[in-house]
Amino acid sequence: MGVTLTILGSGSAGNCALLETPQARVLVDAGLSARQITERLASLGRAVAEIDAIVLTHEHADHAQALNVFCRRHAIPIYANRLTADEVARGLPVTYGAWRIFETGQTFEVGDLRVETFTVPHDAQDPVGFVFRCNGSSVGFLTDLGHVTRVATDRVRNVNALVVESNHDLRLLRDDPYRPWALKQRIGSRHGHLSNDAAANFVREIASENLKRICLAHLSRDCNRPELAQAAVTAALSTVGTQGVTVEVAAQDKVTPSFVV
Repeated sequence: MGVTLTILGSGSAGNCALLETPQARVLVDAGLSARQITERLASLGRAVAEIDAIVLTHEHADHAQALNVFCRRHAIPIYANRLTADEVARGLPVTYGAWRIFETGQTFEVGDLRVETFTVPHDAQDPVGFVFRCNGSSVGFLTDLGHVTRVATDRVRNVNALVVESNHDLRLLRDDPYRPWALKQRIGSRHGHLSNDAAANFVREIASENLKRICLAHLSRDCNRPELAQAAVTAALSTVGTQGVTVEVAAQDKVTPSFVV
């Protein structure tokens, strides 16, 4: 058995995923409400008390909002780099002592799960991407990044499964009547969020015979559509002749079906 991945929810309103191995259960981010995470874990037959660790990509509320409640009720170790931890800790009980601080670029282990960290470009203190490895299986995790760097490309090039942001459709973002121009510029900047086209180009570049599953994450509720994101990435894969890759879109309001790599 390798790694089982379940996206509990992903989108502009909150992000949280569950990784399971024979010896570890880990949440990647905790950006849904504590109640939602608890209920969605329960739907899988899991409980918050069974979680061995929470690993954080960055400090924004849509990735960390449940921590205040969880840290008052549980002593779950939280893995984050120093700048992220300092920001998140402002909203946590001052006595909370279960931090596990890593340096960006460092590798650490939770049970039998090996966690590789690397920097990504986003408008946060020190945002990171991850590659998770166990028993020969690997999952790349890239959410909230304005552009794909050479470092990120090299780190996830040979993973078996990839969770990658596909935040917005360029036309829908441009034409959105409710977002001010400054916000549109931030979203589309090199420290904002990946568009469908950018995600598709990235997938085209890193596609290999090892890649079996792609989960598109962090879709904007107003400036994207699941079918647009999925079509863009599927078309990109077809141009390089990659066969047998399942492309799915993570949902905001429900658990995305689990898969094993």
